[in-house]
Amino acid sequence: MPRLSVILPVYNEAKGIELLFSTLEKALSSYSYEVIAVNDGSKDSSWEEMCKGAAKNTAFKLINLKRNFGQTAAINAGIQAATGEILILIDSDLENDPNDIPKLLAKIDEGYDVVSGWRKDRWKGQFLTRKVPSLAANGLISKISGVKLHDYGCTLKAYKSDVIKDVRLYGQMHRFIPVFCKWQGGKVTEIPVNYQPRLYGKSNYGLFRIYKVILDLILIKFLDKFMHRPIHFFGGAGILSFVVMLLTSGLAVYFKVTGQKDFIQTPLPTISAMFMVVGVLMILMGVLAEMLMRTYYESQDKFPFTIKEKINFK
Repeated sequence: MPRLSVILPVYNEAKGIELLFSTLEKALSSYSYEVIAVNDGSKDSSWEEMCKGAAKNTAFKLINLKRNFGQTAAINAGIQAATGEILILIDSDLENDPNDIPKLLAKIDEGYDVVSGWRKDRWKGQFLTRKVPSLAANGLISKISGVKLHDYGCTLKAYKSDVIKDVRLYGQMHRFIPVFCKWQGGKVTEIPVNYQPRLYGKSNYGLFRIYKVILDLILIKFLDKFMHRPIHFFGGAGILSFVVMLLTSGLAVYFKVTGQKDFIQTPLPTISAMFMVVGVLMILMGVLAEMLMRTYYESQDKFPFTIKEKINFK
């Protein structure tokens, strides 16, 4: 079994594949390793270039997805195929420097389960347009998730296999892998890494992804706080709706009794009825979510906890 599994999601990076593979070979030459390169439905000749590299070095293992599923899916495919003790995630555009991998491994050897890269000098000269939004986004994610990192967007990260193998990724959740690992009991840290502008192609990231990050952030907060007790989330919203219903209906009755306004002269009765319906629906959704959660655990003999170690058990 190799010590390292380097997971490399690839999308339209044909021009840089040869340089990337050779740089990885040099950086990993002193380790027992495998590189799992996942072609995420590239429209250029990335797959052909990957095959040329794999023919020269059998440590490079290739996965070709049927179509473009997105970076998260490509990373997930690589994680499931990895056999190493430590998993390294790295971008294929050469913005991440493979020569930083030994620094991540040194931190892993200090006892950490997750070591995240921090592209500290990435936005020099772009303070207002890129650095400020980046600081705000990473600060928001750190605040909500409880995992303090400066650069969630940096793909270059090292993980012990036992904290990442049970993580299932969907949507665009790859940037939150350290959060999921923290939930598994992992010890997370961060170190500065080199950043070099991409040599070929163009970035697939843009400001349009902000709303996706926000929605994913809402989801992970829900999973963190209410995954095992969804009735508290939906039921809480239902109770709040009932409170609003009581306030609006009480105000409508007050206007009627005091002769200020009749029921048909104010929208309060309609608002009251609407919030009553919403309250009932939210509580029913909470009950259904509880049933689904129990089905998820009981049908697969899963438990809502993980054990770190046992002593004196035979």
